[in-house]
Amino acid sequence: MTSPQEDLEAAALALPREERARLARRLIASLDHEVEDAWIAEVRERLSAYERGDLDALPAEDVIAEGRRQVGDGA
Repeated sequence: MTSPQEDLEAAALALPREERARLARRLIASLDHEVEDAWIAEVRERLSAYERGDLDALPAEDVIAEGRRQVGDGA
């Protein structure tokens, strides 16, 4: 006996190539929205923390310099 997920997967794999590609694009797009929504929530929380004074900010130049130091790029 197969699970509904396995049945769905088998049905999707039986689709013609173009239909599988369209389905894949739609599924990936649905994940992208979830990730985007999570990042929006994270940005809002960080901004709120900064505005409350709970989070310090660093100058961009310092952050870039530290990133370059960590990857060994002296540019």
